Amino acid sequence: MRTTPHNTPSTRRRWRRTLSAVTATAALLLTGLATAAQAQAAADTSTSKVTWTRSCALPRHQGEMACNALRVTGGVTAFQKQHGISAKTAEATSPSGYGPTDLRSAYGLTSAAANNGSGRTIAIVDAYDDPNAESDLAAYRSHYGLPACTTADGCFKKVSQTGSTTALPTADSGWAGEISLDLDMASAICPNCHITLVEAKSASMANLGTAVNEAVALGAKYVSNSYGGGESSSDASYDSTYFNHPGVAITVSAGDAGYGAEYPAASKYVTAVGGTSLTASSTTRGWTESVWRTSSTEGTGSGCSAYDTKPAWQTDTGCTRRMIADVSAVADPATGVSVYDTYGADGQGWVTYGGTSASAPIIASVYALAGTPSTGSYPAKFPYANTSALNDVTSGSNGSCTTSYFCTARTGYDGPTGLGTPEGLGAFTG
Repeated sequence: MRTTPHNTPSTRRRWRRTLSAVTATAALLLTGLATAAQAQAAADTSTSKVTWTRSCALPRHQGEMACNALRVTGGVTAFQKQHGISAKTAEATSPSGYGPTDLRSAYGLTSAAANNGSGRTIAIVDAYDDPNAESDLAAYRSHYGLPACTTADGCFKKVSQTGSTTALPTADSGWAGEISLDLDMASAICPNCHITLVEAKSASMANLGTAVNEAVALGAKYVSNSYGGGESSSDASYDSTYFNHPGVAITVSAGDAGYGAEYPAASKYVTAVGGTSLTASSTTRGWTESVWRTSSTEGTGSGCSAYDTKPAWQTDTGCTRRMIADVSAVADPATGVSVYDTYGADGQGWVTYGGTSASAPIIASVYALAGTPSTGSYPAKFPYANTSALNDVTSGSNGSCTTSYFCTARTGYDGPTGLGTPEGLGAFTG
């Protein structure tokens, strides 16, 4: 697995920030108002760049998927900067990323999260087993004061792709991190919802697709998929076999490799979810967002599908086939979310995650807060009917493209962020 620095600045900018931090700290020391520890914290929060690693191996074969989770390994996140937490003091014993209150505030969901979701089930589809899924979920929910969600109380259920609660797949540390991320984001947005974790026996599209079908068969009306791989001529068959579930909101990560289309985000039956950088601000909303891009090879996915046909509700004219994405939510590891994970060598407790693996379960959970989709509907079209209930993201790019809006944010629809991010529930009902 490789570790990638976030937004490497020019030498001039780096020295300017360092000089500013040193100057400010020196002034405090001269007046007797700062200690040496405070001086170090000031320098840390000014200059420490976020680094991360991919949780899952990249696909090696056609039809194989990889999770879209990026685990932060160092640096100072936006949450830490906001709260004055230095890199040295951020440890696995406490969160260093955004929590439920932050996410609900950013997306206008505070009231809905408190009052909605009872009796509704969000399904999380991932590959392999996370042996600590339930206990890690309990730790996350307890820390943030969320109601318990356990097998014993009927809120949480873990099954294989065949529905078995005992014959589970082999365990995998990388996918366990992905599972923790997905479960925690569902909890953060819809704490009153039930959660069903469906574990595929491998990361093949066939097995993951079978797990999607099982999730729907078990009654879930909201199914989150935080994985993707290359497009192929088989995608139309996958569409009809695994993703054509009217009346069910199925969300899929757009990808983490920057500009370019992934499957199953390209399925015409799903809500493709792009990624943003999210930071607190002095605006009326209290938050600002831009397209997530770290480098030419790391950022939210987007693009015009090579194979999938365009759904009737997509009306952009530059792409004659399926365009990715539909909507978006936070995904930048530098503005990442807190997750609790204890399985495997990288299961250290509290860690911050990014990637569109964060944005997909967030959006699935917003659908859950909004209510049961109407019979026969394709919820991917709901946002197109009420674009005023979204935060339009108008700045940033995830790469280079011939048709500008495929990779560059603009007013209205664009590839990297779709129609925008949630502002309440209005864009997710129908």
